Amino acid sequence: MTEAAVLPILLMGIANFLQIYLIILLIRVLLSWFPNINWYNSPFSILSQLTDPYLNIFRGLIPPIGGLDFSPIIAFFLLQFIVQLLAGFSSSATFF
Repeated sequence: MTEAAVLPILLMGIANFLQIYLIILLIRVLLSWFPNINWYNSPFSILSQLTDPYLNIFRGLIPPIGGLDFSPIIAFFLLQFIVQLLAGFSSSATFF
């Protein structure tokens, strides 16, 4: 395979991985609505370990407003935008 053939496959693979991460992030956000969940017990601790490093980036930038944390929304939209960019680049035939 040439480099031109490998790049679209690589970009699509990264986009697919990020798509799976988006689903994990969505599950984490939906489960955060249940206050009785102990995030230190398995399987919830795994979700927390996977998503908190990414969400903490936005939690440091956007403070909670009225007790609501809007950082997952911004994090989700940014990641979705990156997935769309990668999918668009991988579908185009020429890169140079």
